[in-house]
Amino acid sequence: MVINGYAQHGEKPNIILIYADDLGYSDVAAFGKEYGYDFIETPNIDRLATQGMRFRSAYAPAPICTASRAAILTGKSPARLGFEFVTMSEGEKYSWDDPGWLQRFADKALIPPPYTLTLPLDEVTIAEALKKYGYTTGIAGKWHVAPHYKRYLGWSPTHGPLQQGFDWGRETYGSHPYQKSILKRELKKYTREGDFPTDALTEGAIQFLKDHKDDTTPFFLYVSHYYVHTPIGDNVEWLIDKYIEKGKKQGRKIPGKQARYAAFVELFDHYVGQLLEAVDVLGLDENTLIVFTSDNGGNPAFACNGPFRGSKWNLYEGGVRVPMIARWPGKIEKGSVCDTPLIQTDFFPTFIELAGGSVNDLNTGPELDGVSVTSLFLDKDAPEALKNRTFIWHFPYYHPEGKKFDEARSQIGVNDGYISQTRPQSSIRKGHHKLIYFYEGESSELYDLNRDHSESVRIKSDEGEALKNELLKTLNDREARFPRKNGK
Repeated sequence: MVINGYAQHGEKPNIILIYADDLGYSDVAAFGKEYGYDFIETPNIDRLATQGMRFRSAYAPAPICTASRAAILTGKSPARLGFEFVTMSEGEKYSWDDPGWLQRFADKALIPPPYTLTLPLDEVTIAEALKKYGYTTGIAGKWHVAPHYKRYLGWSPTHGPLQQGFDWGRETYGSHPYQKSILKRELKKYTREGDFPTDALTEGAIQFLKDHKDDTTPFFLYVSHYYVHTPIGDNVEWLIDKYIEKGKKQGRKIPGKQARYAAFVELFDHYVGQLLEAVDVLGLDENTLIVFTSDNGGNPAFACNGPFRGSKWNLYEGGVRVPMIARWPGKIEKGSVCDTPLIQTDFFPTFIELAGGSVNDLNTGPELDGVSVTSLFLDKDAPEALKNRTFIWHFPYYHPEGKKFDEARSQIGVNDGYISQTRPQSSIRKGHHKLIYFYEGESSELYDLNRDHSESVRIKSDEGEALKNELLKTLNDREARFPRKNGK
């Protein structure tokens, strides 16, 4: 059991956090195959799972990108940060009394909170915290917690990663199709089996490893991918053909967009494999903790979030339960599985503890919402305190905004065909019970996740009212922003 910081009794580990974008739970074969979802092949991520621990109840802090990224960087929930949606372009401003903001939701019952655009500089990030304990810090890829600078997702020169604790950064889309849609660069076609586009994001991350492999101090590397967010690539043609043929062999007619998505996920897996190979070849594997996960559930138009209901943009399990793997040779048991729930805000205090520190020594402002889960990594049995925790999510928005839900089935539908209630909502999980609260109509849905992880059967219980009250009290304690009634 870790009591006063792992590194007080052992060497500080290097830490690599690989963060996928919009990767569904069962898009990773190591997770999906348990439920019959194994069409997409992810051999490198699967191998990582055999070398470490697979977490089957890992949660993202939000069902949308920016909110999760702000939370993972700070250890604070989106509700506490007041950062619950995505950031926008430089120069945009939003407020409760802005006529444009009110008009945007003129046909809705509620007015959501105005968008927050920037993670404040006085928030202590995990990079800033780890630097205090001697870590060199690097990031490759997506930042997305400040307004887009000059181009979509461009790093801010005043509120970018280099201003918030990172010593090194590689700002690039890599081989992602943003190269075409944003930078207007044509993507080379790949038709020969085994040929892949070079990914500058992965190359940058590997160069960081090479530059610091002989350091006497540890490093933290945040590999923040754009994969597998839309637009879905179509230039690795041999991989797309492979999935079309695979479908035929299984007696299935695979839609073109699903074949493209499957190829896109396997392409991402290839880049993960390149990074993992570099860690091993450079001799960094023995003292490097690698954590792999996704920022939210998958896009319902492509991804496989099954067996869970829901998707990116809502608070059913498919929107927030994500694949997660941790590998640390000699410390984390190979091929192990953890079913104890955790949430990505736990990474901040966990990494600090592994670095030999304590969050009590950091000027993090209000209380962190995450807790250290080091014991889940290093001990076979989870402490009782971690087994029945309470988790809170807050998404007070309509999405896709400005559209009627019955006209947006392709965007907000879920795996079971049910039209997602993507309205302002919050949720709470306590033990095996989960409640989702909808601000329109002040209605709730209660589920027993032990018996019904697909959230298909609502239950009636006195527990529901108690959970709703606890949810709203916790949100108020965190000074969360709530949607307001539309005065119209």
